[in-house]
Amino acid sequence: MYSVAGVGEIVKWERLPTGRYNILLRGAARARIERELPADTLYRLVELRRLDEVPPTAAARPHVDRIRVLCRRLLVALGRPRELLDEMLRDGQAPGAVADQVASAVIPAPALRQELLETLAVDRRLERVAAALEELVRHIRGARDPDDRPR
Repeated sequence: MYSVAGVGEIVKWERLPTGRYNILLRGAARARIERELPADTLYRLVELRRLDEVPPTAAARPHVDRIRVLCRRLLVALGRPRELLDEMLRDGQAPGAVADQVASAVIPAPALRQELLETLAVDRRLERVAAALEELVRHIRGARDPDDRPR
């Protein structure tokens, strides 16, 4: 169990053949797990302490714009419709929400997603998401076009 978790509302769930669940959470906050409580349930009960984000600075805007461009490049590289991520990338979204939604939907590495969840500084989280997207786009383009790979 990680010491930092997302807290929110389950908005969609799917039971898997194994008896486990996939859940979609509408995130509301980050929290540190202070201690696990005794429970006679199939799930864990914990005591949490809410973690506050470090608000974005003026430097956030270029990072958000870069993430939007990189998401579109990723969709093109995958041959997917460019509108697929429009809802999460629409104007007016809080920069932290853009970073969180893109990381959740697009970043495949669980360790990196956890690192991003634990990153309270919005500007830093945006930088990391953008860097991960750049690497992902490069990887996909390289896998599809061997002549495009660095030598």
